[in-house]
Amino acid sequence: MATKIKLARVGAPHRAAYRIIVTDSRSATDSNFIEIVGFWNPVPEEEELNLKKERILDWLKKGAQPTESVKKILKRGKVWNEFLKLKGEGGND
Repeated sequence: MATKIKLARVGAPHRAAYRIIVTDSRSATDSNFIEIVGFWNPVPEEEELNLKKERILDWLKKGAQPTESVKKILKRGKVWNEFLKLKGEGGND
């Protein structure tokens, strides 16, 4: 099964917040997902970012592919660089 790490929108109208989910790449973002691995709320003055670092690293090791927007969030949360170090690619990105 090909897995993706995606954003799923939650929250009220004009007050968007996002769950970071692991899902089958062929399923819709609004449908079933495998696991919630984080939460991102860009609305407050200081954005809220909660990541389950160990679970995200585990899914990345298993081959899950993050979307471009999720990859940017993982870089902000310092998870992407740690994954690259574990993989042996340096992580200077």
